[in-house]
Amino acid sequence: MTATKIPMALQMYSIRKVAEQDLAGTLRAVADMGYDGVEFAGYYGHEAADIRRMLDDVGLRCAGAHLGVKQLQGDELVLTAEFNRTLGNDRLIIAHLPEEMRNTREACLRSAEMLTDMSGRAAAVGARVGYHNHFTEFTPLAGGELAAWDLLFQNTPDAVIMQLDTGNAMHGGADPLVYLRRYPGRAKSVHLKEYSGGYDKALVGEGDTPWAEVFELCETIGSTEWYVVEQENYALDPLECVKRCRENLAKMGR
Repeated sequence: MTATKIPMALQMYSIRKVAEQDLAGTLRAVADMGYDGVEFAGYYGHEAADIRRMLDDVGLRCAGAHLGVKQLQGDELVLTAEFNRTLGNDRLIIAHLPEEMRNTREACLRSAEMLTDMSGRAAAVGARVGYHNHFTEFTPLAGGELAAWDLLFQNTPDAVIMQLDTGNAMHGGADPLVYLRRYPGRAKSVHLKEYSGGYDKALVGEGDTPWAEVFELCETIGSTEWYVVEQENYALDPLECVKRCRENLAKMGR
């Protein structure tokens, strides 16, 4: 298979403590590692214009933003979209839903309706909404009901981005390949993460994730626009971890 040119971003949550100390210097280090962009999970007190200058100075793009539900509700959605438009980003990804918004069929359907509404309002201001999984979304609900992930994406339009996190899915006992096949065209952004018995056990490319198959699906039926590296091994230096992840992906032709 010939590799496509899907750019590679880093989820800044992976190195958040370093970024809090020196965002500009951290972004330069990320660029030097060979990343094409970053996905934010907080802005460390900086204004959007200042962050955009930092990105432009080192040649990075904003690949997305992890957000709380409240940041996409009511008038906050417009403000969030405007902030991200300055960053050059239109992917507004809900990082997590509280348990009460996904622990029953009825809750999942209400959340799907919410995502659908958010998606329509975001489109009106030039943005897109998506959802990122943890591990609990793949556990069947009471009574053998479908897992939350299926209920959410079977009941939302294709415009709602399915940001599949490979490591979190595996932690939940799910095969990420199944979900990439089940929802073709919806994995616009994919988190590359190992699980391998624990997030601290392996960095990307050093575990048992079937990366060749993941890449093939993303680059054929997935319509994937960005790969986003995330690592949660905090026993090691975070910058060294994400550097190794990037080097391992380069060895795989990515």
